[in-house]
Amino acid sequence: MNLKKSRSVGASSSLNGLGKQDAESRRKRKMAEITQALSMTPVDVAALRRMAISEGGLLTDEIRCKVWPRLLNVPVDSIPEELDKVERENNKDYNQVLLDVQRSLRRFPPGMPDEQREGLQEELIDIILWVLQKNPQLHYYQGYHDIVVTFLLVLGERLATALVEKLSTHHLRDFMDPTMDNTKHILNYLMPIIERVNPEVYDFMQQAEVGTIFALSWLITWFGHVLSDFRHVVRLYDFFLACHPLMPIYFAAVIVLYREEEVLDCECDMAMLHHLLSQIPQDLPYETLISRAGDLFVQFPPSELAKEAAQQRSQQTAASTFKDFELASAQQRPDAVLRRRRKEQQQQAPVEAQRGTLAVVQPTARRFVRLAVMGLTVALGAAALAVVNSALEWAPKLDLLFP
Repeated sequence: MNLKKSRSVGASSSLNGLGKQDAESRRKRKMAEITQALSMTPVDVAALRRMAISEGGLLTDEIRCKVWPRLLNVPVDSIPEELDKVERENNKDYNQVLLDVQRSLRRFPPGMPDEQREGLQEELIDIILWVLQKNPQLHYYQGYHDIVVTFLLVLGERLATALVEKLSTHHLRDFMDPTMDNTKHILNYLMPIIERVNPEVYDFMQQAEVGTIFALSWLITWFGHVLSDFRHVVRLYDFFLACHPLMPIYFAAVIVLYREEEVLDCECDMAMLHHLLSQIPQDLPYETLISRAGDLFVQFPPSELAKEAAQQRSQQTAASTFKDFELASAQQRPDAVLRRRRKEQQQQAPVEAQRGTLAVVQPTARRFVRLAVMGLTVALGAAALAVVNSALEWAPKLDLLFP
């Protein structure tokens, strides 16, 4: 699997003639499959997950209104028509939430009338405060509103409130702890993924001591804060909602790997490299990267990365509430070790080439992961889900959702 940036791959390809007809045919076929999955008794959630992951995602916001609740197992019929009134005056989070929402103008569609936008901003404040008020164990963090506004714009206030509450108590729960310890643990998975795929990029980043903070806003906002095109944001949300809660960190890894040439051409300096990586390109080949993130999840599930980290217990960071994370380390190694390992890998490369193998994906594995990315498989996916605690306590319930 080659994750290097290719100049021939763009965010979208130009279609004409038969190409356009074929694309429209695939779109209609996918919409029919989604409709069929929704009409089944019980609803075929496994099929909906495949549709959300596969190329193009869920296609329209109208479909997302029907499918997102199913992906999060939120029974729409039980959602109250009106929310309980939220007390703002004495709410400890109100002032910060207000400031963040007031700064979120660019998250609303350009050209939206001021009156409509201001009404949505009021609803955004109410949703956030309502979730926090109902779940006092959750702590607001800056960037949370970037996720909530996406749900509001797609679903409307009533549905968004229910889904955001479910998301906050599961996928996002570790970001909403009193401290950032668990968030740091999740970020610690970034470098081991990069190391497995491209040791050269990994070594360069380690030598520059750039760390992983550049990806913090990507992770805690599900990329909502850094992507300017709303279509790309909701496409990623389709993918993340259908997958393991750690999938955003795998997507962050493939972005870095895709930018290999830029990274290696950059000065090996922490500030310079941090600046480069923080400026996420807006013309990413999203479908390609989504597919590759799924491939990497199957090849290197969280449980496998944690086992690797267990060999470096002496470099472990603070305690984690994730069982899958408790062995995760900062993955720091002396430069001498880095150079020695890199030299050994270079010596092994010609031997591997003679055998007709790939550095990362064996030919048989390539076929396997290409199928697996559609449903995020089976054994590995379920095994990875089963070992996670904390925000992932609910995950074993998803075992039956994978085909």
